[in-house]
Amino acid sequence: MKKLLLVALVGLSIAGNSQIKKTNTNSKPKKVNVVERKKVVYQVFTRLFGNKNTTNKPWGTIDENGVGKFNDFTDTALSEIKDLGVTHIWYTGVPHHALVNDYTKYGISNDDPEVVKGRAGSPYAVKDYYNVNPDLAVDPAKRLEEFEALIARTHKHGLKVIIDIVPNHIARKYIGLTNPAGVRDFGADDITNVEYDRNNNFYYIPGQHFQVPTSETYKPLNGESNPLIDGTFDENPAKWTGNGSRMAKPDINDWYETVKVNYGIRPDGSKDFPELPKGFENKSYKEHFDFWKDKDVPSSWKKFRDIALYWTSKGVDGFRYDMAEMVPYEFWSFMNSSIKMKNPNAFLMAEVYNPSEYRNYIYKGKMDYLYDKVATYDKLKEIVQGKSSTDGLTDIQQSMADIEHHMLHFLDNHDEQRLASPEFAGSGENGKPLMVVSATIGSSPTMVYFGQEVGEAGNENGGFGKHSRTSIFDYVGVPNHQRWMNGGKFDGGQLSQSEKDLRDFYKRLLHFTLKSDALMGQFQEIQGVNRHETANYDEKIYSYVRWSATEKLIVVANFSKDHTCAFDLKVPADVVAKWHLHDGAYPVKDQLYGSTTTLKVTNGVGVLHVSIKGTESFIFKL
Repeated sequence: MKKLLLVALVGLSIAGNSQIKKTNTNSKPKKVNVVERKKVVYQVFTRLFGNKNTTNKPWGTIDENGVGKFNDFTDTALSEIKDLGVTHIWYTGVPHHALVNDYTKYGISNDDPEVVKGRAGSPYAVKDYYNVNPDLAVDPAKRLEEFEALIARTHKHGLKVIIDIVPNHIARKYIGLTNPAGVRDFGADDITNVEYDRNNNFYYIPGQHFQVPTSETYKPLNGESNPLIDGTFDENPAKWTGNGSRMAKPDINDWYETVKVNYGIRPDGSKDFPELPKGFENKSYKEHFDFWKDKDVPSSWKKFRDIALYWTSKGVDGFRYDMAEMVPYEFWSFMNSSIKMKNPNAFLMAEVYNPSEYRNYIYKGKMDYLYDKVATYDKLKEIVQGKSSTDGLTDIQQSMADIEHHMLHFLDNHDEQRLASPEFAGSGENGKPLMVVSATIGSSPTMVYFGQEVGEAGNENGGFGKHSRTSIFDYVGVPNHQRWMNGGKFDGGQLSQSEKDLRDFYKRLLHFTLKSDALMGQFQEIQGVNRHETANYDEKIYSYVRWSATEKLIVVANFSKDHTCAFDLKVPADVVAKWHLHDGAYPVKDQLYGSTTTLKVTNGVGVLHVSIKGTESFIFKL
């Protein structure tokens, strides 16, 4: 869902985390086991991936615009995804969420369009956590079985499965149709005549009915007639809205299709649950698990833990947590330690946008990975748009040296503008140097959003969703991706030559990152010395070195769209010494295009002649 952060930051969650303090940013960098390799996450919007329909009518129905299914992830499709250089697939939008489609013959209630965004609905307004979106099944009655088959098929191809868990909010009309024995729905046992109770799942506005938000410019289903569109939605008393709004009639820009989940944070922001003892940021997940075993925790904690363990038992290998910072890190300690006890290798990544809280969610909340959005992503976007020089990338790496392994890098996802869109880089070609830096500057995982590798620009207006982002609210097709899909052959048969070349670039880059020792090793910038001492070294150039005991790399990227630079790149004496190089000539080979050149070391300083075109990058390996 679109993240209205300025609204969210004034909500309950930030008040609830107000006692969190930033930990020491000067601690030693995390030591990474040399046998570990980079991970690559391929995010697919499950509903859109297999859709072959190219109509793209704004506000089009599922019959008009089509929809992808679990079964569209064929053996061929999964083999090609694996061959791209992928280790994990994040199937976005799998849990059953509110949508405008009639599945009543399967026992599923209709959702009121006045509390659904778009027609296909937001995947972040979940209405049943123990089942999956019926849109994605060939036979909605067997939708869970079809997803279980996809999990098995994915594993057969050596890929790990990630799905969403949205802990901060759920759909306004939550109905669990297939709850396991003993599981009670969210809110089923709430005391509703009070604003807050520790074991209530929601916050209430006693004495007031929920009122549907109104707008002069927006009408549900674009004004189309629907029996449920009558200006009302039955919710009495009204609940707080997902982004923290405490109004019975939320604003049209609030997350009005969702309700806020209560984790034991009182309305004044104080905590109504046990807190982690001092020093627990240094404890293992097993010690965190032991701490919570005999603690009395709020009802919502146990409900979400049980949801995660349910999917873990079905073979799901990890989770992406939506807006994790709106939930207290103590809950994450409880939740993630429980998951790790069942699967120590579970891949747990979270959407967190507050840099001052990163270390709390990593060390105290036991998160594996957080979005590196506010720092690396934002800086790369500024650079390609000509708003910033490349120099700031070094400051970012140094400021997060102790946690860089935990900061997942991406350039494209369902929330952000497409990398190739005019509003971002302008083309897939322009995005190539960003991708090289994003994938090689740190030891953290790399994430690619489906279609990114073939230059998808998100030009379609789906209806509720607008251009520059591929809509997550509408039934739409994804044109560049559909050309690669080629009617289900998944062979790129309809791609242009430039699109094929771009995908080949991604494939070569990602495969290199998977096998590189150096990318799990040390980082040092060589930007400073070259910016100050090297002639013709443009501000659009960025360079650094990565190394391990067995591999040494020099990375050079040109963010200019059309300017070729030629210069003698300096490798400083301290790097030469760390690499144990003596004076002489050392052959180096670029790992992206295969060209060879020579690093010359004289008086303990290295020089490498570089001629680099606009949007070009090199990964030179000694």
